[in-house]
Amino acid sequence: MQFTSDNAAAVHPAVWKAMMAADAPDAPYDNDALSRRLDGAFSALFGRECAVLWTATGTAANCLALASLVQPHGAAVCHREAHIEMDEAGAPGFFLHGAKLLLADGASAKVTPQTLAAVVDIIRDDVHQVQPHAISITQASEYGCVYRPDEVAAIAAFAKTRGLGLHMDGARFANAAAHLGCTPAEAAGDVDVLSFGFVKNGGMSAEAIVFFDVEAARAIRYRRKRAGHLQSKGRFMAAQILAMLENDLWLDNARAANAAAAEIAAAAPGRLLHPVEANEVFLTCTAAEREALRGAGFAFYDWGADAARLVTSWDARAEHVGPLAKAIASL
Repeated sequence: MQFTSDNAAAVHPAVWKAMMAADAPDAPYDNDALSRRLDGAFSALFGRECAVLWTATGTAANCLALASLVQPHGAAVCHREAHIEMDEAGAPGFFLHGAKLLLADGASAKVTPQTLAAVVDIIRDDVHQVQPHAISITQASEYGCVYRPDEVAAIAAFAKTRGLGLHMDGARFANAAAHLGCTPAEAAGDVDVLSFGFVKNGGMSAEAIVFFDVEAARAIRYRRKRAGHLQSKGRFMAAQILAMLENDLWLDNARAANAAAAEIAAAAPGRLLHPVEANEVFLTCTAAEREALRGAGFAFYDWGADAARLVTSWDARAEHVGPLAKAIASL
């Protein structure tokens, strides 16, 4: 019974169906009919003009997005436990040709204007120090906690006062939007570029980079090619994304994953390390308790010496979630 990662989930049948439908001759790269629909589809979703590029991985989406904001001699500011710092094997430095990540603090892996200022405002404005060019925030955070629209607005205002770009890592953007119950535009706020995740939410191999500054996307098309991420049969990438957007499937899938996480969290109120606002549950759990859960057939990741991380997916099965909740409650 799999609770290690939403990356382990099945591909949604609608995505397979869309890819089969796309299996016909069309123009290569991103000149096909489906790829050309992406700008309009996301512009309608966010209620503002967008330029959208597909890519195969969240790492590439984040790093190409940051490349539109950060020069090689500069830096992006992020939480010290952000995915781009902890789980991308130095990819930001590789894609950004040596640009740095500057690390900020904040509860539940969320930054605030105050924690950002503690990093940014001590940097001298001279050529001897790396200058911040952008901020990157994660929606939902590495601990499954969601930025409210007012929190994003405060960070965006801070970024503007410091002349910084703002990127949002939205690997679990759908889960955040589902929790907030607001529009996608409200969940994203006034960011410059959004990495919109689909793979964790029922997609197979496609993520979207959504540029709210349309001109910024032009240069990144060249960088995507140079980085080896311009797939020759791009229609299969676009097909996945469009299938997820149709009839708000992306939101339905996220709601299902969030509901499963909430059921598990309800069984362990005294163990929760962070609020459960998306599809991740972090709880205190001794080595013996983790062994007992695994012995009962549940797969998950340890999170340090006395904690566990449980991740639910769009296809979480009631006959798995219910027994896990009961097993945790009985520890």
